[in-house]
Amino acid sequence: QVQLLESGGGLVQAGGSLRLSCAASGRTFSTYSMAWFRQAPGKEREFVAAISRSRISTSYADSVKGRFTISRDNAENTVSLQMDSLKPEDTAVYYCAASIVVGISQIPGRYTYWGQGTQVTVSS
Repeated sequence: QVQLLESGGGLVQAGGSLRLSCAASGRTFSTYSMAWFRQAPGKEREFVAAISRSRISTSYADSVKGRFTISRDNAENTVSLQMDSLKPEDTAVYYCAASIVVGISQIPGRYTYWGQGTQVTVSS
């Protein structure tokens, strides 16, 4: 089992940057694929980015490709999301998620463990 705690959210102007971090408990962090999802008010939770256990593979939603970068440090049990060129439509609660399934996925149901989320608000 793994517990996830996100941090780094906040209020930023359009065009600005934020870096989200997710700290994971437990000694088996390197066995999980990790991902970030987000949920805006009145909308379904949507995939943002994912990274494989070995860091070799990454995947991004088309809406964030070229602006967001996911990374992980297996020694520190952390996964991060660097968000640049932020837009008002990026406003949402951002969630860190962990999956024991081999490979990376954009499907929320593939992820077993979730953090409580961190709010990101981008003003125009």
